[in-house]
Amino acid sequence: MKIAHLKSRAIISRNPHESLIGFQGFAKRAMDVGLSSIGLVVLSPFLLLIAAAIKLSDGGRILYRQTRIGLNGRRFMIIKFRTMNLDAEEHLGAVWAVPNDPRCTRLGLILRRCGFDELPQLWNIVRGDMSLVGPRPERPEFARDLRKEYPGYNARHAVRSGLTGFAQIHGWRGYTSIEDRLRHDLFYIQHWSLILDFKVLALTLIRGWSERTRNGI
Repeated sequence: MKIAHLKSRAIISRNPHESLIGFQGFAKRAMDVGLSSIGLVVLSPFLLLIAAAIKLSDGGRILYRQTRIGLNGRRFMIIKFRTMNLDAEEHLGAVWAVPNDPRCTRLGLILRRCGFDELPQLWNIVRGDMSLVGPRPERPEFARDLRKEYPGYNARHAVRSGLTGFAQIHGWRGYTSIEDRLRHDLFYIQHWSLILDFKVLALTLIRGWSERTRNGI
């Protein structure tokens, strides 16, 4: 299915997306807040263990905050466990991460492979910056270029960004095809339902956040 075809049906309209309004919007937000709050409590010992390991590894800061583009193109500060050296972007600026990125610490590489570096974003979800399920948010520098290159890219911002998403459960995360990732994101926005969200969450738990490509749309 071509992006151009999805663009005509998934483009941002003046009306809010159905995942943001009415009973379904309320239910999705309640699920986000409820499950994320429970996750923060249940996972707190594990999160503290990761935090201690990061601090002991090099003495640097534990969390990493970075500007991302979310709902309706608004900027917000995403929270992650720090996985890179403290001076990772001092000379290079904003660049795409790559497999076995030399800027990563040894612990950081492990956290990235498992997706554990993303867990602090549960707090972003509670705050309302993100949702459990949705397109992954990009940095403003990358989003600006991607809008020019890929038709329909802005449609990703019709919904809240997600901790996981339809693209991610099909293996399109990390250093993978932007076009295929966008195709899956637009498919999700066009076909969104609470049932689809539950399916994405279930498959995330089963498959994890593997970068291995799987059959998608």
